[in-house]
Amino acid sequence: MPDTSFNDDATDRRLRLLIGLVVVLGLGASAWWISYLHHHPAPTPSIAVLTLLCLTVAAAYRFRVSVRVRSSVDGLAWAEMPVLVGLALVPTPWVALCAAIGVGIVRLLTRAGAQKTVFAVAKEALTACAAGAIFAAYGVQPSVTDPYVPVGVLVAALTVFTLVDQLVFIPVVATGTRTSVLAAARRNWIGKVIGYLGQLGATLLVLWVLSSDANVLLLLVAPLVVACMYLWQSRSSRTREERESWQRLARATDELNAVDLTQVLHSATTRAAQIFSAVEAVIDLTTGGIGRTVRATEDHVLADGPPAIGPARADETTVDLVAHEGGARVGVLRLRFGGTVRLTEFEQYKLRTFTSAVCTAIRNAQAYAELERIAAENAYAAAHDPLTGLANRRHLYEQAERRCQDTSPDGLVALLIIDLNHFKEVNDTLGHAAGDDVLREVARRLDEAAPPGDLVARLGGDEFAVLLTGLPTPALANHRATAMLAALEPSIEVEGMRITVEAAGGIALAVGTGSVEELMRRADIAMYQAKRAGEPTMIYAHARDTSDVERLMLTGELRRAVSEHEFTVDFQPIVDLGSGEVVSAEALARWHHPDQGDLTTVQFLETVERSGQLPAFADAVLEQSLLAMQSWRAAGFDLPVAVNVSPRSLLDPDFPAAVLARLERHDVSPGQLVLELAETLTISQLDVVERVLAELRNAGVRLAVDDFGTGVSSLSVLSRIPVHQLKIDSEFVASVETSAEAAAVVRTTVDLARNLHLTVVAEGVESEPQRRALWALGCTAGQGHLFARPLSAARFLGTLQRGSGGRPGVLASALHDAGSVVRMPVRRSAGPGRSSLPHLPA
Repeated sequence: MPDTSFNDDATDRRLRLLIGLVVVLGLGASAWWISYLHHHPAPTPSIAVLTLLCLTVAAAYRFRVSVRVRSSVDGLAWAEMPVLVGLALVPTPWVALCAAIGVGIVRLLTRAGAQKTVFAVAKEALTACAAGAIFAAYGVQPSVTDPYVPVGVLVAALTVFTLVDQLVFIPVVATGTRTSVLAAARRNWIGKVIGYLGQLGATLLVLWVLSSDANVLLLLVAPLVVACMYLWQSRSSRTREERESWQRLARATDELNAVDLTQVLHSATTRAAQIFSAVEAVIDLTTGGIGRTVRATEDHVLADGPPAIGPARADETTVDLVAHEGGARVGVLRLRFGGTVRLTEFEQYKLRTFTSAVCTAIRNAQAYAELERIAAENAYAAAHDPLTGLANRRHLYEQAERRCQDTSPDGLVALLIIDLNHFKEVNDTLGHAAGDDVLREVARRLDEAAPPGDLVARLGGDEFAVLLTGLPTPALANHRATAMLAALEPSIEVEGMRITVEAAGGIALAVGTGSVEELMRRADIAMYQAKRAGEPTMIYAHARDTSDVERLMLTGELRRAVSEHEFTVDFQPIVDLGSGEVVSAEALARWHHPDQGDLTTVQFLETVERSGQLPAFADAVLEQSLLAMQSWRAAGFDLPVAVNVSPRSLLDPDFPAAVLARLERHDVSPGQLVLELAETLTISQLDVVERVLAELRNAGVRLAVDDFGTGVSSLSVLSRIPVHQLKIDSEFVASVETSAEAAAVVRTTVDLARNLHLTVVAEGVESEPQRRALWALGCTAGQGHLFARPLSAARFLGTLQRGSGGRPGVLASALHDAGSVVRMPVRRSAGPGRSSLPHLPA
């Protein structure tokens, strides 16, 4: 009888019905035989024979080959042999009684439950009666002194005994383990066949010895045969079970080699139920930040959700999920058997191996999930603006390029560029935090107003863009743009104040542009035209594009200019106003265009910035500047060079590494390079490039603010950038002699620089009176046509070597005999939290 525990009311009721039926059949068969014996009297067997028969049955039952299935134990006993021998010796009712007593003794000694004991006793009585019926049908008369049973009758009786035993036993096992009858019948069928043949042989041997003149000592062979068969069958069953178990464990380990945590947990629970023959397997995951419980049978997952950890159940075995002894615990594996089960030493070892593999698989899946999360975050950060969460310029370019190349008939594509009017006033009046709040609110409104499929992006500062898709006609582009700008009309509350945001938009259709750069350029031109015309939006029209260098803005020409070295660099000396000695130089980029002649940076820089050639252009300018510095240094003039750097270059995270690599390649100290920044940079732009500037600043590169005083956020810029130098715009220098206001600006700038330990350079010094006026106001350095126009590197060196008044390196006479050279400091330490930013060659 299987050690079956009933954990379900319905299962328990079915089992009671089946056991009741077996008891009724056993009692009925026994009563019939007692009645038969009453009508056909036979000698009463001796107490010794009956006792020996009881003990033999008990021994056969006690030593059986057992296989656990969930909480049930399916055993292969050798009770058939003593029962068949007993039927040849004594009447059937006595055999049934002895079999029942022998089984009952074993059940009582093993402390089996009452239900199990009753079932086992009834089953043995029934099978003994069935086998006895075969003996009676063939007229076999039991005899202690001269037993004789034909081989055919013995085979028939053993077959009936086995069939009745299985017909009674299998439905109960199937019900108790919740499996099909067919699956229960197939389980260990090879062992059952071998046991059948072994018992038949042993029974024939015993009966032959008892019925012949052979030496009775040959009876000792029977126990030896039975013992050998038992040991062989037990070892064979255990070996087969272990082999199958390891195979199942190997397959489970292969399934656990997955990177998806859900797949790992589902495979682990279903395989655990299968490998350890459990009714259910449960994994309570306690690592990874979120609790999770997965419950499954060997066939399918029952539940996967929030933690459902309760008190331990009597029918479950619990083991911690750890990768190795002393390792971190990731959860708990619970095996529920539907009854009390004691795992063998082999099963415990197998369980430890399995839990170690499960723990490793869970950790690998969690690590992979974390890597995927980080990769997704990085991909999102690379494609989105950190302040507003909108797409950034890079993502907009990628999507625009994909849409422009898409030939599917899904409608037209257009680009809308939106620029906020007077946004700098918000930053300068209410501060940077208020400006960020306004930008976030504008971004939210634009994103909500955009139809599905349109992409809203922030290009930087107060400039936004919308990729309009699926336009049936070009006219709808303006309609959609107007609707989006209308979303900005309601006032925005910032720090208790109501602010009205005004904006202008420029629209360019993708048809006929040829490239995303050209599409951006056209939308930008349309936006500035809308601003000048006072219109909310305007569509790009080729007839209104009056740019003098329109054809130079084509990407193909810019690529050619870079590859064929059409970009060159001239240098204008920066002179000590007191002594006239050259103290540094400013690099000024030029484009020697084959058709347009020499173009200044003002004429082509915006085109370069809006193309994909900006990195190559900036690299070419820096390369030529460093080569010039090397040649001057070799001639004895070790001068710093100032290079203008575009804010768009600083949006490239690889820009600092490229600059520092070139400095190292040319053996130029970072302190010899000055990056000039446009003073008109907005606070929003400073935020975008702050990390890049910090990297350059920490490497020792010096920073200067160009055109200082021309913007409305001069002090805001200085508070954010740890610069070393201020450059006074030529507008103030030109009027410094005649305008008290211009002189006041210069004096204020000099005083501010002196307090901040900065140097000051005046731009556009054209005359000696201007030089003397600047010197009198405290400005120590200047550049302009008074000293020299921009020169090539070679001519610049020749000018230095010729000098003035027989003094190399001097371009003007000293203002007084004691005039001394005021050197620009090599470094200026930056206070914590301050950043810097450059503009491009101008």
